[in-house]
Amino acid sequence: MSSDFWAGYISGAIGIIIGNPLDLVKTRLQAGSSVPTSIRTTQNIRSQFDSATSLVRGAAAPILGYGALNAILFVAYNRTLMTLAPSVTDPTNPEGVPLSQIWLAGAVGGLASWVISSPTELVKCRAQLSSHQSISSWTITKDILRRHGARGLYLGGAVTSIRDSVGYGFYFWSYELCKRFMSTKDETSSQAAIKILLCGGIAGIVTWASIFPLDVIKTRLQAQGSPIQVSPTNQPLLRPTASEGRVLNALGITKEAYRAEGIRVFYRGLGICSLRAFIVNAVQWATYEWIMKTLNQDSLMTT
Repeated sequence: MSSDFWAGYISGAIGIIIGNPLDLVKTRLQAGSSVPTSIRTTQNIRSQFDSATSLVRGAAAPILGYGALNAILFVAYNRTLMTLAPSVTDPTNPEGVPLSQIWLAGAVGGLASWVISSPTELVKCRAQLSSHQSISSWTITKDILRRHGARGLYLGGAVTSIRDSVGYGFYFWSYELCKRFMSTKDETSSQAAIKILLCGGIAGIVTWASIFPLDVIKTRLQAQGSPIQVSPTNQPLLRPTASEGRVLNALGITKEAYRAEGIRVFYRGLGICSLRAFIVNAVQWATYEWIMKTLNQDSLMTT
């Protein structure tokens, strides 16, 4: 495997481990009435973190899936960027490349990663909205496959693909823009490390701010039929959560949410998401660039 694959995989898995507790809160704030009553209040959400296992609820699927997603994302981004700008030899330092090409390469990378992100997001979302701690990501996955087949794992796939493409376009664009703005001559290694952390964190915030309404719609769409109990029989683990038991599409979800709560519903949880995004992406970018440099140096030494 290439160095950017492993750098992307490891940094993605680390990001999920760090950011999962705040992601749990963000998902429940976005889901609104789709969350079971027993965990809907702030007090009960806080109580979910009383045990060590609650800190990683719903993280099993993302740790496996998001590592692969991040690997595909960075590989697709790097290859697309080098196709658009053949002069680029080091995708981690694309000096002189127009920012529009960087955005396009990021959008292509995001679209490529959708194959993994859509089912991963669905399973994670339903695990996080469960009121029963014993429901695992694997249990949810098996139930979806049993009832709907492989196609069921791509509920909300269209919204997720748009979210990923637009979001990752801004992700790489804002990261590179920030790096160029903060670059100085003769910077020390510590200054370079701080720059990567700050730029990674800022890129995470910009990304989520650009696509947060889409993410709210995606969460509410996937929350329809979220798991509420573990059944010892063959009874379904899922229940409809749309109004009057109907399963709504993305447009229906949007109309219903706006009619019930107004425009602010599409930005609920943005604050906690921005905090998570800064921390996670600062660490992810620092990890990614460090692994890339380490692996590339090892490769040069062996040749």
